[in-house]
Amino acid sequence: MKTQVCIIGAGPAGLLLGHLLRAEGIECVVLERRSPDYVLSRIRAGVLEEITVSLMERLGLDARLKAEGLPHEGFNLADGERLIRIDIAELTGGKKVVVYGQTELTRDLMEAREERGLEVIYEADDVTLHDVEGETPYVTYSRDGKAQRIDCRIVAGCDGFHGPSRAAIPAGVGKEYLREYPFGWLGILADVPPCNHELIYANHERGFALASMRSETRSRYYVDVPLTEKVEDWPDERVWDELAIRLGPQAAAHIVRGPALEKSIAPLRSFVFAPMRHGSLLLCGDSAHIVPPTGAKGLNLAASDVHYAAEALVKFFRANDGDAISGYSDKALARVWKSERFSWSLTRLMHRFPEDGPFERAMQVAELDYIASSRAAQTSIAENYVGLPV
Repeated sequence: MKTQVCIIGAGPAGLLLGHLLRAEGIECVVLERRSPDYVLSRIRAGVLEEITVSLMERLGLDARLKAEGLPHEGFNLADGERLIRIDIAELTGGKKVVVYGQTELTRDLMEAREERGLEVIYEADDVTLHDVEGETPYVTYSRDGKAQRIDCRIVAGCDGFHGPSRAAIPAGVGKEYLREYPFGWLGILADVPPCNHELIYANHERGFALASMRSETRSRYYVDVPLTEKVEDWPDERVWDELAIRLGPQAAAHIVRGPALEKSIAPLRSFVFAPMRHGSLLLCGDSAHIVPPTGAKGLNLAASDVHYAAEALVKFFRANDGDAISGYSDKALARVWKSERFSWSLTRLMHRFPEDGPFERAMQVAELDYIASSRAAQTSIAENYVGLPV
């Protein structure tokens, strides 16, 4: 098989890139190791920046997002005694975020693939990238026990942190920046109404908590726990009890308890691989960077990568503009590092780190007091939360 772009990974980044390229008449094929049902079973965050919403609008795939998404004009920081509301809309000239599950966005992209002529090959095993340094890369894989090959001009790695794309770059060519955190987020998903109409990020002496939602009838809550903890140690009632303490009395009064639909512990890390381009290989999304979920940046950073990658590929194939491909990494990384900074700083502010002492705690208190009383501080947070310009 021959195509212009071979995309590795059919999560939201890979599908979004595929749709953008097909809309411009560029040939592409998407390879995915898992089945469609497995891809849709992954529970992920769902706070969308304007860049992500605008790409879905551009593709004309935003009907369900508009009908079911929850526009949010603010969010809250809690310090155990009060809620500090960050008024996004007022501080950024009317901008807002939209709560819409990543699973639902992926479903929208998946269901449009046949109509839009986007070829996606699921359950592709042993995906391997070859000759990405040159101008004639190819990708091999096996399906139903048969070896297959795709010849292309560009490979786009949208296959996540553990995928084969980044591993195809020779050792020593790039640099990894890694910060692993000493805790994970224990998440519970339940069919209960949210305790608040906007998200609450809470800093409590017992640890961090987050109140969020997927819809007006489905809630997603988190508490941070040591990495040694196991889900089995946290029956539903223990999770609800801990949330009621950490979120504070104002939120606790409105918590509706219910059985968990899903419960898991996710480790937290900050990670960047640079550069995000090597030869004929472009990296997008989690294959090149990971952010802690505190700032809701993971999916949105992938979307901005895809925006830059699609822009570069259109110029490359239509005008033979090699500089567009060469400039992709620097353009994407400039936004990546700013989002990494915001996610790291919010994680540092709202979590209690095991090594912290009285001084570090006093700094958190002082920072939250400053945010509560400073429009400038709130504006900076709002600008980053709603998403920096692309």
